Amino acid sequence: MPGSRPVRTSSRRATACIAAGGVLATSAVVGVLTDVAGASSHREAPLILGDPAADNTDVYAFSSPENADHVTLIANWIPFEEPNGGPNFYPWADDAEYLVHIDNDGDAVADLVYRWRFTTEDLRGTDTFLYNDGPVTSLDDENLLFRQHFTLDVSTDGGETYGDPVSEGPVVPSYVGRASMGSAQDYVDNLRQPAISEVAGGGRTLATQTEDPFFLDLRIFDLLYGGDLSETGQDTLEGYNVNSIVLEVPKAEVAVDHDAAANPVIGVWSTTTRPTLRNADGTAAEGSDHTQVSRLGQPLVNEVVVPAGLKDAFNAIPPAQDAEAADGAVVARVLEPEVPMLIETIYGIPAPGTPRYDIFEVFLTGIVSTEVLDVDGDPATANPIDVDLNSQALNAGAAEAFQPSEMLRLNMSITEPTGLDGQPLEELSRLGVVGGDIQGFPNGRRLADDVVDIELLALEGIYDVTNVPEDRAAAFEALQDGDGVPENDAAFGDTFPYLAAPETDAVNRAVGGSAGAAGVPPAGGSGGTWVPAVTGALAVLLMGIGGVSLLRSRSASSGSSTAEA
Repeated sequence: MPGSRPVRTSSRRATACIAAGGVLATSAVVGVLTDVAGASSHREAPLILGDPAADNTDVYAFSSPENADHVTLIANWIPFEEPNGGPNFYPWADDAEYLVHIDNDGDAVADLVYRWRFTTEDLRGTDTFLYNDGPVTSLDDENLLFRQHFTLDVSTDGGETYGDPVSEGPVVPSYVGRASMGSAQDYVDNLRQPAISEVAGGGRTLATQTEDPFFLDLRIFDLLYGGDLSETGQDTLEGYNVNSIVLEVPKAEVAVDHDAAANPVIGVWSTTTRPTLRNADGTAAEGSDHTQVSRLGQPLVNEVVVPAGLKDAFNAIPPAQDAEAADGAVVARVLEPEVPMLIETIYGIPAPGTPRYDIFEVFLTGIVSTEVLDVDGDPATANPIDVDLNSQALNAGAAEAFQPSEMLRLNMSITEPTGLDGQPLEELSRLGVVGGDIQGFPNGRRLADDVVDIELLALEGIYDVTNVPEDRAAAFEALQDGDGVPENDAAFGDTFPYLAAPETDAVNRAVGGSAGAAGVPPAGGSGGTWVPAVTGALAVLLMGIGGVSLLRSRSASSGSSTAEA
């Protein structure tokens, strides 16, 4: 793990750090409890409310658990996919571009941009409303009437130009249900696994529907979980799905000079672009450019920190423009974050002293062991996490003009759960760096990282739960369990793409109804008891229809006979 290269700490640099916070400083920080608005970035801005197909929800970045030389990037879109959302379910938009950006030298400008574009083959026409007109057991099954394909290409100049496709492949269809696609394992075996496509230069990619991997309790709106932390413990996103793009590539492909040993830190964020001009039918007009309409890096950003009047603007700008947004007005929110003050008011736990330069570094520049400077370039506070961790300034090929900005930063050299002392851990900590595991968030983001609790503790000045400062002991005692949702409702996998199968049961269901991921039977049941019930109901319905038809037929026949007589 890198730790020998000093970080530039001039007055000019410190001033730039503070100014560059812009919209983002507060973004990933105050995003803990203030107004989660539906999860990490679900429906977070006015304009994106009307365009769910373009709405980024979460970004993950971690070393591949199957290959230490590869990095895994996951970006999700389309929030709150209710499993029963037919007949069109949840397609990718044909006219949108779905992008994952990499900044490997710290100048806040993308050095690599991976771009997925989708095409649709809709065979339904005027014949049927059904997504499929029979069981689907393969991606090319003739019963599958709605199909999509993707093309992945990459830009090495920040998105100015793109080369030839590095991958082309099928999209996994939405999960329609057991009768259509079988159990969860059937869906995975028959549709998801065959859709994994090889990426030129090494690696693989997949576009699929999945159970939403983000987990948290959203009852923060009732005076921060009831005013006494009594309203916690319900995973608000349980039962919902999202659309996911998974990319796994060699670390050398995304590192400065293709040298991941000397340049292990990358910054990651995802965006969606839409055509600036459209035809009457909604398709992109010929010659139309694309413009950015959604953006996501750190979890819990736009929806909780950026004020309503700037949310759409935040979605439209790249990290390089963060310092210009709102003339840096949001910097005040990160230096004096709202959440600790709310906790002090509601729970009586004194907030840490301000200004909070510690939070500024954790979320906008990456973590380094040198002391944090104030706006005048003077030492402000010692870094609470004494380790050179995930700032691109640690890379041998770092840009001269380092630019603090909002993005998810990952040190790719840490390939397994690792303690603050650099020694391997037996298992990962859901609290990541705060829990003493420097492989986890905010060093990248693993699927199992409990980002809500991590950010809550960090805002309260607790950066190591094994060594809580004496003056923060009361805060830790009250808040150590956070929102009471320590893990996802569905288990993650240990092989690519690592995500759970889609949920299949209705989120809003009758008491006693089934629940859980696709193909998982109700608790205590065989999983097949619903079949005769549904079959019986359909039989009664069909019999009723048949009976009515028969009566009408007889009535018509009788009337005809009477007339003839």
